[in-house]
Amino acid sequence: MNRPTLPRTLGELVASGWRSRSVKQELHDNLLGKLAEREPLFPGIVGYDDTVIPELCNAILAQHDLLFLGEKGQAKSRLMRALRDLLDPLIPCVAGSELHDDPLRPITRFARDRLAREGDGTPIEGWPREERYVERLAPGTKFADVIGEIDPARLAAGASLSTEDALHFGLIPRMNRGIFAMNEIPELDDLVQVGLFNILEERDVQIRGYPVRFDLDIAILFSANPATYNRSGKVIPQLKDRIGAIIRTHYPRDRADGVQIMEQEARIDLDGEFPVRVPLFMKEICEQMTIEARKSPYVDQASGVSARFSIANYRTMIASARRRAAVLGEKPAVPRISDLGHTLASSLGKLEIDLMSSHQLSEQQVLEAVQAAAIRQVFSEYVDRHGLDEIADVFAKGVKIEVGSMLPSVQYAERLKRVPPAWQKAFEVNPADDPAMRASCVEFVLAGLYAMEKISRTTRHGQVRFEI
Repeated sequence: MNRPTLPRTLGELVASGWRSRSVKQELHDNLLGKLAEREPLFPGIVGYDDTVIPELCNAILAQHDLLFLGEKGQAKSRLMRALRDLLDPLIPCVAGSELHDDPLRPITRFARDRLAREGDGTPIEGWPREERYVERLAPGTKFADVIGEIDPARLAAGASLSTEDALHFGLIPRMNRGIFAMNEIPELDDLVQVGLFNILEERDVQIRGYPVRFDLDIAILFSANPATYNRSGKVIPQLKDRIGAIIRTHYPRDRADGVQIMEQEARIDLDGEFPVRVPLFMKEICEQMTIEARKSPYVDQASGVSARFSIANYRTMIASARRRAAVLGEKPAVPRISDLGHTLASSLGKLEIDLMSSHQLSEQQVLEAVQAAAIRQVFSEYVDRHGLDEIADVFAKGVKIEVGSMLPSVQYAERLKRVPPAWQKAFEVNPADDPAMRASCVEFVLAGLYAMEKISRTTRHGQVRFEI
């Protein structure tokens, strides 16, 4: 990227016609420019075009400090980081200034003294966009981390308590003319919340009660989960009152959006020495598992179910198929329902079980129920119910079919000879003749029959047996 160059001295900067702008005005102007040119605003953000993005644009144009409110995995942090791209590529600062002083609006004594001493010859340095955004996680954050503290070493060196020379600045003062983001604000210590309240109200910092004040130029962003943000006592009312706008996020409204996010964030190369071809119905089952978890009575819905649940399971499913390809020499590998049996490892810990539910299930049982519900939903969309009873009747005669994630694809045709209707039903899902694709479709049909309680299933050491 070609970075613009800046004048080297204050005199050259003034002669160039450069105008000083606040960081919020900068965001405002650059957003308007992108809107006028119809440029993409937030690449990689899916499903928010008609909901979150318009509200966010309005809040930026109103020059508000923002709170992104939503459950985990709703791109809150990603949206905050995306605002960095609305900043100028490079801004001028007084060289050597700890708080990146604006050459035309200095706030520190160091910058004012240097400008008074050197005048138009004051050296100018650039502060790049990439360094003008900083993010902090609230748990464990102390006042000194984000606001500042009296520096004993500077006092020992002779600095006066009544001057800024005695201070060690925290992240917020150091981000003067930039963006500061705080994740999970309800977990922030009350003392730090009071410090933030003062910054939002007066745009200055007061450290340990000493009369050292700065007129900070900063955009402040927060994120929070509704369950904790709305809980009494978690966030002081004065701080809530001074947040300019709340941007409410949400999970994907359409499964297709969820699949797009899943593939985008998984970042898996499906080619290579052992390529993988993922059927659409397998992608949809992965995402539907997350959808089912988000409405399961056994899962704590106040916490939410992150998109990372889908992403991790999708990666595990592909990994299982690729392992089979390497061991059996199958190319390309096609994920099957039995590959989802390995997603327990990538699912554990990503759901918070509702401990107040009247039906106490283990986490594994909840995950199995979620997977069965997802298969049932997707199966009902793909396969005509006509003929399912005929397949169940064949199993009722004592037929047992055993499959598994390490069973060679070519063996499925032989095993399904005992249940011809099931083999034919698989062609309704995908008419391809490729053995790996056919094996995937067969397992989908068998798992769908089980999910609809037409046949039974037992699992042992990675082998799945379907019978009545």
